[in-house]
Amino acid sequence: MPDEPIGGRDVAAWSPLDSDGWYAARNATTALRDVLVRAGLEKDFPYLRADLNAFGHGLVEMGRVSPDTAERLAELLRLALASSFIRDRNDDDHELTITEEHKGRA
Repeated sequence: MPDEPIGGRDVAAWSPLDSDGWYAARNATTALRDVLVRAGLEKDFPYLRADLNAFGHGLVEMGRVSPDTAERLAELLRLALASSFIRDRNDDDHELTITEEHKGRA
């Protein structure tokens, strides 16, 4: 028949394990999980997981968090950005850092 799949496989046989997106999402989720554990926030992100959308694109689901958790995460990011900016200013290299690039775009 003209609608028969080529090679004996149809789209229903697709597996997330055949997708680069799945592995990218899983690796990113693992990296984020490890940092959250070091920051003592592992219990504050109960919905953290790797996922794929219908197109096979990898996604990291962080889920809902409490306002206190969001404030703590925001403070950690502010401290990390400030620390990175200060450290980069003291380096001999004069390349633009991510922080400086974002300020230049505003």
